[in-house]
Amino acid sequence: MLRARSVIWQSWKGFKTFSCAAVEVKNEPILGFREGSKERSELEKALQKLKGKTEEIPCVIGNEEVWTKDIRYQLSPFNHSHKVSKFCYAEKELINKAIEASVAARREWDLKPVADRAQIFFKAADIISGPKRAEVLAKTMIGQGKTVVQAEIDAAAELIDFFRFNAKHAIELEQQQPLDSDGSTNTMLYRGLEGFVAAVAPFNFTAIGGNLAGTPAIMGNVVLWKPSDTAMSASYAVYKILRESGLPPNIIQFVPADGPVFGDTITSSEHLAGVNFTGSVPTFKRLWKQVAQNLDIYRNFPRVAGECGGKNFHFVHKSADVGSVVTGTIRSAFEYGGQKCSACSRMYVPDSLWPQIKQQLLDVHKQIKVGDSFSRIKGWLEHTKTSPHLKIIAGGHCDDKKGYFVEPTIIETTDPQEKIMNEEIFGPVLTVYVYPENDYKKVLHLIDNTSPYALTGAVFSQDK
Repeated sequence: MLRARSVIWQSWKGFKTFSCAAVEVKNEPILGFREGSKERSELEKALQKLKGKTEEIPCVIGNEEVWTKDIRYQLSPFNHSHKVSKFCYAEKELINKAIEASVAARREWDLKPVADRAQIFFKAADIISGPKRAEVLAKTMIGQGKTVVQAEIDAAAELIDFFRFNAKHAIELEQQQPLDSDGSTNTMLYRGLEGFVAAVAPFNFTAIGGNLAGTPAIMGNVVLWKPSDTAMSASYAVYKILRESGLPPNIIQFVPADGPVFGDTITSSEHLAGVNFTGSVPTFKRLWKQVAQNLDIYRNFPRVAGECGGKNFHFVHKSADVGSVVTGTIRSAFEYGGQKCSACSRMYVPDSLWPQIKQQLLDVHKQIKVGDSFSRIKGWLEHTKTSPHLKIIAGGHCDDKKGYFVEPTIIETTDPQEKIMNEEIFGPVLTVYVYPENDYKKVLHLIDNTSPYALTGAVFSQDK
């Protein structure tokens, strides 16, 4: 929802600024998709329309749709016989062509008033909120294996909020001007970076891909968007909505590519101005090292921003409410198959509460329907079965005959330093360490020192 008040434009020495603009936005409501509802009917039609179909997705360089010989397919994770999309990888020459086209368009886009740029993203948010909501949700569900609830909070609500609030903040940022002093006027002008931004997106959130590419563009930058192979269909839908909303060609290039080829090419370009990344730690380290090694070739200092993995912990104090612990842990560990960097992966429980928590976890576990994820998780399950310190107390099975299915798994460990407590799994696997309840201070230090990740965590306690 958007409401905008009047804007007064002023021109000063070739630049356009404005002295008054107020934009009010609200968080996008999350729809319920109940039986008989309009949104459920529209979504069912969109899902039916995609059933058995393969969408053809080109590279988009400027206004040109380009196909290369390196053809790839996005498979549905719950039915890998269904080819969701057919796409192609951009080779080095095509990526360089995208860079050249972006740099050529940069100045005109940067000089466009921020309110004009923002209106494109307000419109895109309205389209996703309305006529294209079902399409984006359906492509997220089919292509990335999400339930309707997970797709709705991601590809609809979060993405819409990203576009609306970021556009609002961009406008407000320009209004925050420095104070004038006697006899002088101070003005702050926000410019895009001199070069291009590479947006490298993950598979697990449609919203993050749109945000990684969209936010730099709102601020006057040109972007090369490398979507994830396994989120291709939903990402392309978002890209087309941005173009439909008025985004000019060459501002965001849609560039599917092999990861190392893309990374090598962008980091060897003198025009690299920024990397906006969400993904694994090893990939981000590689990009950062490449930028550092090539620092002398760049026209400026590239900004490198990344969000990487996590090893989310749940620490349970002896005073914790057992029901809250169980509900929060089950949802955190197993929603979307644990394929979130914020998913609970390790849990520390006092021995006095473990019998109650264990029984309730097992009771709820029986009600969970199996979701998706596979090969990497299979290796962890095999490791668990051979480790003397680990015991599977629920789940532990996987099957890839039709889709990539891994049963939600709960493991008990006697060794808090076991590697399963340290390394990111990114799947529906929860490992529990039971500690003497009076050693909680030691366990808090243990949590801090066990894993290199420090993204998210939770403490359950009623004793302040």
